[in-house]
Amino acid sequence: MSPAIRIRSLRKAFGAQEVLRGVDLDVAPGSITALLGSNGAGKTTLVRILSTLLRSDAGTAVIRGIDVAERPAAVREIISLTGQFAAVDEVLSGRENLALIARLRHLPGPGRVADALLERFGLAEAGARRAGTYSGGMRRRLDIAMSLIGDPPVLFLDEPTTGLDPEARREVWATVEQLAAGGTTVLLTTQYLDEAERLADRIAILHEGRIIADGTLAELEALLPAPTVEMVERRPSLEQIFLAVTERGRAA
Repeated sequence: MSPAIRIRSLRKAFGAQEVLRGVDLDVAPGSITALLGSNGAGKTTLVRILSTLLRSDAGTAVIRGIDVAERPAAVREIISLTGQFAAVDEVLSGRENLALIARLRHLPGPGRVADALLERFGLAEAGARRAGTYSGGMRRRLDIAMSLIGDPPVLFLDEPTTGLDPEARREVWATVEQLAAGGTTVLLTTQYLDEAERLADRIAILHEGRIIADGTLAELEALLPAPTVEMVERRPSLEQIFLAVTERGRAA
């Protein structure tokens, strides 16, 4: 099966600073690939090139058979991008945000499109409320719903859970898993290792402008020495405690 995204020898510099130094990466159709890297590794630069917001200096990037540099308008018809911060209009309601994007994409029945997405993302009851009243998780789900108008087959998520609390992060994770199950190809950048473990079919590590590892979690684990067995008492993580306590408080 041909990759949904194929990147070869991609390079990008800003002045004397070389950010991407020959990136090679394949992303399979209908899969979730997590791109890991520290701040400044080049993750956002790579996503901006793939989403036609920035031109590379060398190399190629092809999305579903379309060269990003040669046919950017055609690429924009089959992709969508959700950035690090939810791009919703806080004055408009959730339904109005969705209907506006549907109208901008010249889709028939923007109201029906909005209602279907509100139902799909569990926002139907809040659809008439101003988006400014939404919780962080709800705003991010609305943002992702907006990016899916027109059913783009490829979705770029650039650190989608930045600044969200643990419960909101799990809401977004469930949404991303639902998208991949429906056939959407997802390239996800993140600094959260637990997020990559939870969501990704494959994990690529970008370091100093190059992909230095790429594979499934099991394949990456095999790169390390075999673990030793030790008997230890395992304490719950703070995140587990937080979620347990909040669930108990909600049930009371």
